[in-house]
Amino acid sequence: QPAATTADGKWSANLANIPAGGLYRLETRFRPDGHAAGEWAPRGDMRHFLGVGDLWIIAGQSNSAGYGRSPVFDPPELGVHVFRNSEQWALAAHPMNESTDTKHPCNREAANSAHSPYLAFARLLKQQLGHPIGLIQASLGGSPLSAWNPTQPGTPVLFDNMMHCLELVGGRARGVLWYQGESDTGGEKLKDAFTYEERFIKAVRAWRDAMKNPELAVITVQLNRMFGAANADADTGWDVVREAQRQVARKLNGVAVAPTFDLSLADGIHISSPANLLLAERLARAALGMVHGRPVDWKAPDLKAAKRSADAKEVELTFDNVTSRMECIDPTANAFRVEDADGVVPVEKVVYSQSSSVKLALARPLKGKAVVHGAHGFNPAMVPMDMERFMPMLGFRGAAVE
Repeated sequence: QPAATTADGKWSANLANIPAGGLYRLETRFRPDGHAAGEWAPRGDMRHFLGVGDLWIIAGQSNSAGYGRSPVFDPPELGVHVFRNSEQWALAAHPMNESTDTKHPCNREAANSAHSPYLAFARLLKQQLGHPIGLIQASLGGSPLSAWNPTQPGTPVLFDNMMHCLELVGGRARGVLWYQGESDTGGEKLKDAFTYEERFIKAVRAWRDAMKNPELAVITVQLNRMFGAANADADTGWDVVREAQRQVARKLNGVAVAPTFDLSLADGIHISSPANLLLAERLARAALGMVHGRPVDWKAPDLKAAKRSADAKEVELTFDNVTSRMECIDPTANAFRVEDADGVVPVEKVVYSQSSSVKLALARPLKGKAVVHGAHGFNPAMVPMDMERFMPMLGFRGAAVE
């Protein structure tokens, strides 16, 4: 393709209509007036490993930065690349958020990060879509939502850094991969938890405005469990943030949420390397279904309704997005909490009926208004799953019992 050359010898060209794919090689050649064209024209410089595909931003806190410590086979692959903190493209390899030659220490980890779900996520997308995937690393362990939300008071340093990195690679992204919320489960009187839904909606809208993309995809991860001493405030905070994550995916188009309750941990709070591979598949299926319109069952079982029986001694929970039946691998597990006008109502048994419904047998009849919480607390018991896909339900809080 000819390049326009000005009188001072400078040249430029816009390469259009390059098919999605690669990896490509870009060659330049010098063609003086009257010189024969073709492969023997005087040489110019080259650039290698250019891909035409999708860019995804890695944002959030430590489970996005990746702290899976156990060995796992999750190798690099040509066509899956990462824009590192050095502000250079490289073949994607773990850890993503490492800080060698960093140009922006604002997202430098205090310790070396390790394994995250996003290399496997990108590799699965590349296999299905047939074109390269680029990852833009911007996450930071321990970061609160306020650092990513330009609508909150203060300096949203991680939002600014995310936009800076995006501009360096062309200013456009297919979507944001978001795993965050642990740092917002507490705060003064649980203020951060109870305002999370409103603040995250504002953050997503701000990202879309800043990226000039009202349909920017945001694939989120609902909080997994945390190991530690029993704490009523922690139980409440984790319940509230999980419900916020569930509701944002319902209220905003182009936002997906993936469940995690079956995923093993590498320590008290970080998802293990093997579990990251399973999470990667869920995230990739969400991208294929929501973003690319592929016919895949990617949505997690989600509470549709809660209804009390005629004698008020049973609550039936009905779920959407169930391909076979709701059941639990531990039939004795109880991940639910029921409350009514007199307080907590003990759940004597969780009953499964080979359907999309689950029944809670209560120790006493319900009195007055009642609500139910699912996957209650910061370390809930094993939850029911869609057994055909082995997909756990999403956690929920405060669902009214009809």
